[in-house]
Amino acid sequence: MIKHFKINSSQNSLTPLIKSAILNFDNHTEVLGQGDRNVIKVITIEGKAYTIKSFKIPNLINQIVYRFFRKSKAERSFLYANKLIEAGIKTPFPVAFQNNMSSLFFKDSYYVSELLNCDLTYRELVRQSDYPDHENILRAFTRFTFDLHEKGILFLDHSPGNTLIVKQNDHYDFYLVDLNRMEFGSLDLETRIQNFARLTPKKDMVSIMANEYAKLTKKDETVIFDKMWKVTEEFQQKFHKKRALKRKLFFWKKKYREEVQ
Repeated sequence: MIKHFKINSSQNSLTPLIKSAILNFDNHTEVLGQGDRNVIKVITIEGKAYTIKSFKIPNLINQIVYRFFRKSKAERSFLYANKLIEAGIKTPFPVAFQNNMSSLFFKDSYYVSELLNCDLTYRELVRQSDYPDHENILRAFTRFTFDLHEKGILFLDHSPGNTLIVKQNDHYDFYLVDLNRMEFGSLDLETRIQNFARLTPKKDMVSIMANEYAKLTKKDETVIFDKMWKVTEEFQQKFHKKRALKRKLFFWKKKYREEVQ
């Protein structure tokens, strides 16, 4: 097995401990999040908490792609996190990544970052319309997204669970997570508006974001809202169609059975 390990230079002293934590990933018991393919666990090293995200072995084609032609999700997460920090965008501090591979095939990979204890995510704003200071947080989030766009950062997974929010006295700090899909470069208005599509199905929230984004871009509010609501509706239609298809094809899986009960 070939192991490609890289650690942030400021964390070099932790190298043997981080490598050991990755090696013993299956033995760690504190799970922060678990999806169909990836698992996030929390570990403590020298009194400090870290997260390890395990990216599972991809399909056969991608095992070849990631082995020879494309950076792994773990490596991209590490590189993009550093790039965000350089641009003044917050994300949990990137510590290290490791790719495991054979001479011909890519296997699994791991991304390690510092654990951030947040107050909420954007998802709470969607679920709880009466969340304290709801509108102010939403407007601050819109300004944060505008800042991303102005800096030429397109966060392709800009969705409810991928922005962590920390309250700091009278303002809010926003941290991006799940970083492996990002693009960098000048963004036109259509691309910027499309970036809001996955955030919420609620029209009143879209209206507030459109109002704030129109102020920031100095564009007509009605135009911004119409565009933002259009891409939101299109995404919701595609999402529910895809979900319904998955329920039919994978009816035997527990999570899809629970959806129809």
